[in-house]
Amino acid sequence: MADSTWTDVDDYLATTLIGSDTAVSDALEANHAAGLPAIDVSPAQGKFLSVLARAIGAKRVLEIGTLGGYSTIWLARAVGPEGHVTTLEFDPHHAEVARANLDRAGVGERVDIRVGAALESLPDIAGPFDLFFIDADKENNANYVDAALARSRPGALIIVDNVVRRGGVADADTSDPAILGTRAAIELIANHPRLDGSALQTVGAKGWDGLAFALVTE
Repeated sequence: MADSTWTDVDDYLATTLIGSDTAVSDALEANHAAGLPAIDVSPAQGKFLSVLARAIGAKRVLEIGTLGGYSTIWLARAVGPEGHVTTLEFDPHHAEVARANLDRAGVGERVDIRVGAALESLPDIAGPFDLFFIDADKENNANYVDAALARSRPGALIIVDNVVRRGGVADADTSDPAILGTRAAIELIANHPRLDGSALQTVGAKGWDGLAFALVTE
């Protein structure tokens, strides 16, 4: 559970750094109305993804795990009118909600939604991409990092969400498939010769979690 102070801080940061943004707030409302789980990134995290994408000049983004398109809107804004986001979503209902949200936000033409299991969709997707955001079934996190690396260029950035899992990632004896998949991804990032990575713990309205970051070096 999130500490109330963490939520207060998130609210302050979103109000101060983002302000009123009907496109993204409407997307969250639409997701709730459609019965989607409330597991989107927070507003501050969404803006952070957008800033990172802009900082590296990303024009092609691959997102694994669309949900209702909330993070997708932030990424599509970051790549600009000439950029493109490909996003993979397993659930057709989620993809339908996401498409409506993206079109309403005015970025729909920049986004291609592929529906189906990501590992089945990926063979048909060619790189290179500049930035990857991985936020799907956690047991396949290492497979998704591998797939991102195969479609990357030197200087590309791979971001993996939900890597701390309320501290569960530190449990070497876990049998939780989501934690095992997350640990495998972190260890892959740590040991791969083409990756230089780190991870940060986060607290906020979404509770205690974190993000892993890997720079493709060659």
